Amino acid sequence: MKLKKITIAFGALVLMAACSTNPFTGKKTMALVPNSQLFPTAFAQYDEFLNENKVVTGTKDAEMITRVGQRIAVAAERWLSANGYVGYLNDYKWEYKLVDDKTVNAWCMPGGKIVFYTGILPIAKNETGVAAIMGHEVAHALANHGQQRMSAGMLQQFGAVAGNIAISDEETRNAFNQYYGVGSQVGLMLPFSRSHESEADKIGLYIMAVAGYNPDEAAELWKRMKANSGGEAPPEFLSTHPSNDTRIANLTALAPKAKEEAKKFGVTSFR
Repeated sequence: MKLKKITIAFGALVLMAACSTNPFTGKKTMALVPNSQLFPTAFAQYDEFLNENKVVTGTKDAEMITRVGQRIAVAAERWLSANGYVGYLNDYKWEYKLVDDKTVNAWCMPGGKIVFYTGILPIAKNETGVAAIMGHEVAHALANHGQQRMSAGMLQQFGAVAGNIAISDEETRNAFNQYYGVGSQVGLMLPFSRSHESEADKIGLYIMAVAGYNPDEAAELWKRMKANSGGEAPPEFLSTHPSNDTRIANLTALAPKAKEEAKKFGVTSFR
């Protein structure tokens, strides 16, 4: 009876999770945490981060980050509106900040709050490289990847709790906890994360092309990323991201398709 109740509750959660649609794939996605709750939290965390870090303003690099971000945002809205998602970005509060930090990173929080670290600019190399990074990070937000990761994490935790309740034998329960943690991470969570990265690569490539930036540059960017890493990376199946070589191959193959997509919006030449 206990296991039956747990199974019913788990099934109900899964049904609740499939209540959001990815506008780029048309697939149902997990949304246990609605954007009405997620966005305000993200905005508050973003403001807190900016208060605790050195924001660069008034420089050519800072102006470039804002310029590229605005073009990517406009391109995203054009694409979404053309594909039947008018108003999809109404709750987004776009903001683009450059932060003085040697870390090679950039990110976009749910709702459109973006940070670039100065450490990634030498690898970006130019404005088109910045657009490739920006497109990828914005794509995560547009496809609600943060929302999906939180939902998946909640379901993963629920599975662990359900297993511990259902298994009465201590030895069996200990074995379950050991194998469930590793198995769910390597078999489910990491592949889930890698699929998000590949999806963001594709979406970002299309958006940067619609914004007028040459999508060929994305593969070149990742060649520079690979060189910067010195070849040090975990095996792909143990990583949250596809390997550099996988990304380079995928982006190279997708670039002509991104250019064709951009033509639909009258974009035939690229920066």
